[in-house]
Amino acid sequence: MSVDNRPTLSAPDDDPWLWLEEVEGARALDFVEQQNRLTLDKFGGAAFERDTDILAAIYDRSDNIPYVSRSDGLLYNLWKDAKNPRGLWRRTTMAEFRKPETSWETLLDIDKLAAEEGEDWLLNWSSSFPGDAPQTILSLSRGGSDAVTLREFDLNTKSFVAGGFTLPEAKGGVDWVDADTLLLSSAYGGDDMATSSGYSRTVRLWRRGEPVENARVVFETTPDRMSASCDVDRTGEAPRFWFIDRLDFFKFDVWLGTETGATVKLDLPSDIWLQAHRDWFAIKLRSAWSVAGVTHTADSVLGISLSAFLAGDRNFTVVFAPGARRALQGFSWADGKLLLSILDELRPVFEICTPSASGWSRETLRGLPGIGVVDVWRFDHHESESNGDLLANVQDPLTPPSLMLIERGVESPTVLKQAPKTFNADGLVVTQHEAISIDGERIPYVQTGPAGETGDAPVYMSAYGGFGLAVKPQYNSSLGKLWLERGGTTVQANLRGGGEFGTRWHDAGRYAGKKLSHDDFAAVAADLVRRGVTQPKRIAAQGGSNGGILITNMLVRYPERFGALFCTIPLIDMRRYTKLLAGASWIAEYGDPDKPEEWEWLKTYSAYHNAKPGQPYPPILIATTRRDDRVHPGHARKMAAKLQAMGYEAWFYEPAAGGHGYGKDNKERAGFQVLGFQFLKEKIGWRDGEV
Repeated sequence: MSVDNRPTLSAPDDDPWLWLEEVEGARALDFVEQQNRLTLDKFGGAAFERDTDILAAIYDRSDNIPYVSRSDGLLYNLWKDAKNPRGLWRRTTMAEFRKPETSWETLLDIDKLAAEEGEDWLLNWSSSFPGDAPQTILSLSRGGSDAVTLREFDLNTKSFVAGGFTLPEAKGGVDWVDADTLLLSSAYGGDDMATSSGYSRTVRLWRRGEPVENARVVFETTPDRMSASCDVDRTGEAPRFWFIDRLDFFKFDVWLGTETGATVKLDLPSDIWLQAHRDWFAIKLRSAWSVAGVTHTADSVLGISLSAFLAGDRNFTVVFAPGARRALQGFSWADGKLLLSILDELRPVFEICTPSASGWSRETLRGLPGIGVVDVWRFDHHESESNGDLLANVQDPLTPPSLMLIERGVESPTVLKQAPKTFNADGLVVTQHEAISIDGERIPYVQTGPAGETGDAPVYMSAYGGFGLAVKPQYNSSLGKLWLERGGTTVQANLRGGGEFGTRWHDAGRYAGKKLSHDDFAAVAADLVRRGVTQPKRIAAQGGSNGGILITNMLVRYPERFGALFCTIPLIDMRRYTKLLAGASWIAEYGDPDKPEEWEWLKTYSAYHNAKPGQPYPPILIATTRRDDRVHPGHARKMAAKLQAMGYEAWFYEPAAGGHGYGKDNKERAGFQVLGFQFLKEKIGWRDGEV
């Protein structure tokens, strides 16, 4: 008896499941409701409720670190707990923050606001006017979506400004010109205001009291570009306006101008990172660049005086030179100093470079560990207010985070807050290993769990492998409490497509190389078996977003290496992804399926089209959220429906809120994760405590 396996590689556009792309369609919602009920009936019993309560209680602990950003000398924080599931936006002083029990001033109770207005509000971000001015723009998201409603808020009265700046729901943001003027980069206002990716096509000068429809367009890009935006830089003697024409995810053109528009396009490559400060700027190259008779290698960081550059000088200083496995992860300015974040053989290194008329000086940030996970960033929200203070977060898979202050960027770090230990790590060890991928490349991975090999360990594997983002072995309360503490082992792999070793590593897993990134993950799974850690039927794997492509390719390409798969907020259908929500903005990572030569490689890892009947696929749970307006929930819905139609064990779950994440509050986030754990444990044949 034949089964319907459409769409197929030979007929990629014959898709019987297109109706599931209607996010709020009645038929689609009936499908979701039925699937949710089946999944929760199967995996949502007493153990699920118990573990959800355990995990939510960890997320809601009063002694968790309240991460802060400083503005005009005050520290701001968004706090969520059981009493305040949507959050309290609050602030305090530095003196209070140093105390074991901090006293906070509440600015906005988001739960109260949501109840009063009958909306599913979450606070997404805020944009304040520098200094002691009370003006702030708050972005309110319905259910965690990227699209936000903008409303002006007064920090003195702790209330929304009557007749103030207000903008209906759309993707985008703002920056302040002065207390009565905004530069608006928003897709709101019709099709001519949005790019094909759904982001802002224009920058508008919006004055107080003026209808947004009358705000003058001062900068715009074409619909096929990713977005247009503007940043106001107040670190110099007078404000500078940086206009960004984003060509795609990795390329942009940069213009300088005034609030009335761009005037000078900077003569720079488009595939760079750029950070400007006072009369200096630094760029990180993505590809080699020849200028002023010198060829600079890819991944180098170059610095120069802005005024000298505008006058024609092209004699850049090399601020950072990469190595084969030494790569820049990010850089930022603080009080005239450039902070470089580096991974050297996956070890964290931080350097501070200071420019002057006589050259650039350099020093290594002292007092931070050379292993584990270390993140360092500017304390002050506004660069113009920075006195050089930095914050550092230090952790590893078995050591909870410490939030540290590095005053003026030169003093020894001091601990401000210490996160609690949320699971018993006795007898657990962290080890680093390398697998050999299909083409001979060494693929690093970090393993956490009991010492020694039993050949039967219940293993939870995860990875990302995309967009040049490096994954780090952080302290994970959910995995620690519900997997490691109960005898399991976790593995995090550093796949090509990530940024662990620079552009070379990213490009090897981009475009057609995305398939190679998936080979890397399969190689790590095989290496665990080779080393005697476990056997394939005991390996559970999870991946989200770009990792959704990864997990579904493990299903269809390497089913024999896994016992169960958990695929979250996923990208899967590589034929139609550019037509769904923000998908067009990712062409620079994957390719364009409308170009026949690029579809040739995209179809090799479009699991939606490669899935076929009669294969030894392991059980899979595919989960998304209805309010994810970044990666369309249709990807997850359609893949689950197709697999089920072919008779496979494929489960589906879709809560109503959560955005491109696992839930709008701590309880929802805990439930989403626990559902995945319950599914994976059952399907790899692991009962808690048996190890």
